[in-house]
Amino acid sequence: MSDKVKIGVIGTGAISGAYLGMAKNFPIVEIAACADMNMEAAKKKAEEFGISRVCTVDEIFADKSIEIVLNLTIPKAHVPIGLRAIETGKHTYAEKPLGVNREEGQQLLAAAKAKNLRVGCAPDTFLGAGIQTSRKLIDDGAIGRPVAFTAFMLSRGHENWHPSPEFYYHVGGGPMFDMGPYYLTALLNLLGGVKRVMGMASITRPERTITSKPKFGQTIKVETPDHVLGMMEFENGCVGSIMQSFAMRAGSGAASPIVIYGTEGTLQVPDPNGFDGAVKLCRFEDGKPDDFVEQPHTFVKGYGRSIGLADLAYAIRSGREDRCNGNQALAVLDLMQAFLDSSKSGQAVTPSVAYNRPAPMPANLPFGTLDA
Repeated sequence: MSDKVKIGVIGTGAISGAYLGMAKNFPIVEIAACADMNMEAAKKKAEEFGISRVCTVDEIFADKSIEIVLNLTIPKAHVPIGLRAIETGKHTYAEKPLGVNREEGQQLLAAAKAKNLRVGCAPDTFLGAGIQTSRKLIDDGAIGRPVAFTAFMLSRGHENWHPSPEFYYHVGGGPMFDMGPYYLTALLNLLGGVKRVMGMASITRPERTITSKPKFGQTIKVETPDHVLGMMEFENGCVGSIMQSFAMRAGSGAASPIVIYGTEGTLQVPDPNGFDGAVKLCRFEDGKPDDFVEQPHTFVKGYGRSIGLADLAYAIRSGREDRCNGNQALAVLDLMQAFLDSSKSGQAVTPSVAYNRPAPMPANLPFGTLDA
């Protein structure tokens, strides 16, 4: 077994470029092969990013040198592909969400545990300097005791720009399952475990018309809520609201992505769909104006998608816990489903998955190195 960890990529759609472009920055990672149902698409991606081998999905699973399957398929395929990877003795790292429901996620993690394999899952944006700096400020007491939060993602939906947007409106999609993982993963890392949640969800537009190419004019039947409002009580007592919506247009600056309100100050957390956004702190001090001041990043900047994959590779070699681990992804999946369950029942829901915050990122290592 070499020091490098060989990766087999399944799925070469729109998101794959972000992964493959960043992966070359991590010396531990080797993208060994890529596969897609559309072989021509896979060949184009391989040529663009210098991947030496294009093959079928079955060949990825049969290659004993590949240690991790990077699963960039649509949500409905995340668990089926993950289970096949585990059956063939490979670790797996998937795009979010972990699965389309908590039962799927539990099945995947149980299969991995039985074979002593790891399941990693996006998002990895919380490993960037923005969220890591925000976490350190909260942990260091910069805002006192966290009391409340807001977390808003307001959008018109994806049918006006995405080349194949149908899956965003099917089970496993919608704003909560698509964008919620970024916000919930960030909130868990900032505030810890959740005590209870309540939710209200609706389908505001039962049918969507695609206005992007190549499917301009086709219609989509919306099968999952396109507008979700949730209330969350964290174990530390912090209580707040999360809104994820594909039902509206909102101008830039209409609502800060995440704001944490504390007894001694307020923290504006950057967009959790990015890595290095500005962190702004307002400290409540007598005789001074309540102004937000941008804070210096205290962690390594410049990372993008694939840092979670690289962290998994480092963890496999060192034996430590990986930060984008399956337990965290299952906790997020459990919360997302809990909002929908609460909306149906009208009752608060207690999370069924215990959450353990992953270790913070190292701040003293050179770019591309995640373990000393």
